[in-house]
Amino acid sequence: MSEKTSATLYYDIISPFAYLYVKQRQRLKQLDIKPVPVLLGGLLRATDNVGPGEVAAKRPHTYQFCVWQAEKLGVPFRFPEHHPFLTVAAQRLLLEKNAGWEMVERAFDYVWIEGKDPNLSWSEFCIYLGLPSETPRPESPEIKAALVANTNQAKADGAFGVPSLILNQHCFWGLDTIDWALDYLTRPGMFEEAPYAYAGNVPNGLT
Repeated sequence: MSEKTSATLYYDIISPFAYLYVKQRQRLKQLDIKPVPVLLGGLLRATDNVGPGEVAAKRPHTYQFCVWQAEKLGVPFRFPEHHPFLTVAAQRLLLEKNAGWEMVERAFDYVWIEGKDPNLSWSEFCIYLGLPSETPRPESPEIKAALVANTNQAKADGAFGVPSLILNQHCFWGLDTIDWALDYLTRPGMFEEAPYAYAGNVPNGLT
């Protein structure tokens, strides 16, 4: 059996697209994917970007598209009590526990299957992850700094949102790039091909 290629998936449980991506990750079985928690809000600010939940005209369109996408994929899906919401405590917890895929998926399920905001039911969230109900919200300077460092590294790796798969120093952002990543694995010289090389450096006509 050939050795799997290492990759990184930057995620935040706030993202319904990251949830749907996690539910499809078995399609990328050729990869050994490490889940890395980041703060989406911090990543958006660092890249001069905004989430769809912050754009009034885009918000209902995006949320309803997520419902449709989940239906098409046959994935259980339920919006939480409100969205967006703060995920800093949950993301710090996942980082503190060095969460593997089982815990990461449980965290996503709590939000996108149970339809709950961990901030409103912290003890229940911890139990759902298989942790003691009295598990505190992480507040150590080390964990705070580590989550910021993860977010900064995501930006350095080319991510500007989640989910972002980093594969051989290329960033594949979004649920709909799974097929692109699979094609890339069969064509590792893809980005050196002339059309791709030009598209990656095409001059901006507005500056």
